[in-house]
Amino acid sequence: MKFSKMPYRRPDIDAARAELRAVLAALEGAESAEAQFAAIDRLCALEGHIGTMAQLAYIRHTIDTRDAFYDAENDFIDENLPLLEEDTQRVNRAMLASPFRAALEEKYGRVFFLDLEISARSFRAEMVEPMQRENKLASEYQKLYASAVVEFDGRKLPLPKLGPYKQSVDRATRRRAYETEAGFFDAHRDELDRLYDELVKNRTEQAKLLGYENYIPLGYDRMGRNCYGPEKVAAFRAQIASELVPLAAKVKAAQARRLGVGTLKFYDDPLLFPDGNPVPRGSADDILAAGLAMYRGLSPETAEFIDDLYENELLDVLSKDGKAPGGYCTELYDYRAPFIFSNFNGTSGDVDVLTHEAGHAFAAWRAMKKGYLRRLLTPTMDAAETHSMSMEFLTAPYHHLFFGDATERYEVAHASEALTFLPYGCMVDEFQHLMYENPALTPEERNRTWLDLEKKYRPWTDFDGLPFYGRGAGWQRQLHIYLYPLYYIDYCMAQTMAFQFWTASLADAREAWTRYLAFVDKGGTQTFEELARGAGLKVPYDEGCIRAVGEGVGKWLEAHER
Repeated sequence: MKFSKMPYRRPDIDAARAELRAVLAALEGAESAEAQFAAIDRLCALEGHIGTMAQLAYIRHTIDTRDAFYDAENDFIDENLPLLEEDTQRVNRAMLASPFRAALEEKYGRVFFLDLEISARSFRAEMVEPMQRENKLASEYQKLYASAVVEFDGRKLPLPKLGPYKQSVDRATRRRAYETEAGFFDAHRDELDRLYDELVKNRTEQAKLLGYENYIPLGYDRMGRNCYGPEKVAAFRAQIASELVPLAAKVKAAQARRLGVGTLKFYDDPLLFPDGNPVPRGSADDILAAGLAMYRGLSPETAEFIDDLYENELLDVLSKDGKAPGGYCTELYDYRAPFIFSNFNGTSGDVDVLTHEAGHAFAAWRAMKKGYLRRLLTPTMDAAETHSMSMEFLTAPYHHLFFGDATERYEVAHASEALTFLPYGCMVDEFQHLMYENPALTPEERNRTWLDLEKKYRPWTDFDGLPFYGRGAGWQRQLHIYLYPLYYIDYCMAQTMAFQFWTASLADAREAWTRYLAFVDKGGTQTFEELARGAGLKVPYDEGCIRAVGEGVGKWLEAHER
């Protein structure tokens, strides 16, 4: 069904709670494993329908945050979906206590019960009200960010439209673009500080209701992490700091030499080549047409997928007034359909986001076609981001459709940016750990912490007196820090995995694609470690992984620099 034709109806919360209680009764009264299988099917159908309605409202709200109807529906869902959590947890506990657990585990797998255990320990009824407040605060931040319209060169622009100016070959223009962006954030400084302070304290309050000292263990559980904890993440960050930061510094030094700027300033960072970064040719429609051709050529599986996506209007990619920032992919379970949202701005990032979000969409589409239980459609986010970040690189044979004779320069830029992203992603993660370990920090102390981490992870950075960024507040433009706490390290884990798929594809593209497809097709039926090892990849936090990955990517970059 076309997205525009998908009907939205406000979820009936009372009816949903009644159905959850009926499922609970069916589980507890079941006299066979088969009867519990039927009850679990009912549960997944209910969760899928509620999720579909919630996502329809969210998508349409983010496409135009000024739409009063979907703004109200999004607020309703923020406030009311937490009311289902208590009944859902009763159902989860009934499945955990099932006398037929062996049969259930044989049918659904070990990960199904690992995830149930994580879910059961991460909720108490007293958390409903603070969860509602958390949703409202997150929506408030997103609305504030989406409202940003700035004046630049006599034009009123949403923030994503500053992207091309940040990549201008004129250094003064780049600086002005950053100053203009900074002006919006500085104008809303008090509001941004207040929102984050309230979010940190709210999440800490929820964690303490579970008996935790701080939010971190609850945050890991909410991310569904079922094979590692903060210690392994810290070990991963340590590898990045010791092994990859020096390599990233060399990449930035090479960039400075190319640009002829001596000292690379923060506003030089996005410009990779002195005559301009490679940009996709043509209009947004041309980019979409090239994307269609790319996925039709990549494999029979992606050809079927992309035709379904385009024919059913399952993407909205143009930046416009009132549209929420960023990009995402979500699922509409009732229609067995993914949906891609992004903000094209005329830079190479348009291709990055198209391939990235299409990686998510392809994985969701495959899992739904395979008929996995709804709760097993998606792996943990580290593996899910591997789907998307690997797709960015595995589509390389078709990037010429976007960039023509600038394709090699795009490949160098893409690999360079992916490599230097890893220290930044770890900086975001360590910052969040420190914030939740120290929830009473003042705004000024938070900013000082960010600047200290800049020295650790991006020692080449020179802010050159820029407003907003120079005072250490640049973290406030990173949506994940407000909306998706402790998420960002998943991108770093995934980038490490994607580099391994990429280097494998350079040796044997067909074999790498076969391994990738097998990785995707397992959906959420295995842990991250099991998926990585099953694909013949090193787990990112294993000792020596980052050194090996850095050497491979570094050699490729050196060869192509020459």
